[in-house]
Amino acid sequence: MHQRIPSTRHHDVVDLSGETKVKVNSKVICKVHKNKRIKYLCEDCKTAVCQTCCTIHHRKCELVVEIESEIPAMKTELRKNIKNLLKKHDEMKTHVGKQTYKVGEELAPYVQIESNIKSASLTAIEVIKVKELKLLSELKEMSDRHIGQLKADIKSGEMSVQMYQQQTELIDQALQSECDMDVYEMYLGCEVCDVEAVGVVEVKEKGRIDMITFRQDTDKLSRALEDLHLGEIHVQYDDVLDLKAAPVLQDTIDVTVAGDAGRGDPADVTVLEVNGTDTVVVTDYNNNSVKSFYTRNSQPGQSKLSLGGRPYSITRLKHNQVAVTVLKTSQIVTVEVTPDLVLLLTITTNKQYWV
Repeated sequence: MHQRIPSTRHHDVVDLSGETKVKVNSKVICKVHKNKRIKYLCEDCKTAVCQTCCTIHHRKCELVVEIESEIPAMKTELRKNIKNLLKKHDEMKTHVGKQTYKVGEELAPYVQIESNIKSASLTAIEVIKVKELKLLSELKEMSDRHIGQLKADIKSGEMSVQMYQQQTELIDQALQSECDMDVYEMYLGCEVCDVEAVGVVEVKEKGRIDMITFRQDTDKLSRALEDLHLGEIHVQYDDVLDLKAAPVLQDTIDVTVAGDAGRGDPADVTVLEVNGTDTVVVTDYNNNSVKSFYTRNSQPGQSKLSLGGRPYSITRLKHNQVAVTVLKTSQIVTVEVTPDLVLLLTITTNKQYWV
């Protein structure tokens, strides 16, 4: 029955009673004509077909060949593919290894940046804490003075109450006395006491605190907090260029500074980030100097390093070091950027280097 059914006619049927080795079936049946084997390859259509398909659908095709004749070429091409895949496999494995190593390298700067952000935040908090302590100290000083004045008033009032009580008792004794002179002397004494009491009441302490309040400009405080600049995160992309992006002018720097003999003539320029400060370093060909321009604590800054010749090209060596070629003198100098400029080393060469 297996041989009679067209869809299973090409199957190999074996006896399972003995040792059985299943052969790899190399017969491929046409999906259109179920009883036909695929034996041909139409190069024009890039399709494997049976003989019936060739007769019906590929009569006008120019190149129809037997698959068997193309197998050696296919195997050769597959072997090439294996070599290419193995090469790409090794390249990608190497790339993965480098990226894995780079992860460990790049993690340290991120940890340092995180530490810098926290340090900036703590610095701002410390400044606020100092201001808080100053205000609290001033408040305590004024409150102690105010409370002291109030307590002094209470003490004075208590003494007055006691004095008035004593005078009342003396007057009462004089009134009960049968001696007229006692009444007369008490009468004269009361007039003197009244004058002294009035004088005491009218004397007032200068600079006496009446009330202590705390005024806070919430709008000004909000603006100050919004303007608080802890820093910025700058992202530099590797080999990414947006050709559609329109250039935008960010800033213009006049490289002519005080002490220059003539107009500044920048020959080359590079930008460094030193201690979180973007620093522009230029070679001034006309004034025989290297200059740096930066902004720190919201204040513009600059530095000038005079050389013995005309500097031309500039190259970054490290994140805070550059090398500069000096014409005529045949020198290459290395400069440290802090962002101010510090001469590190002068190398005399046999030739002049421009680039």
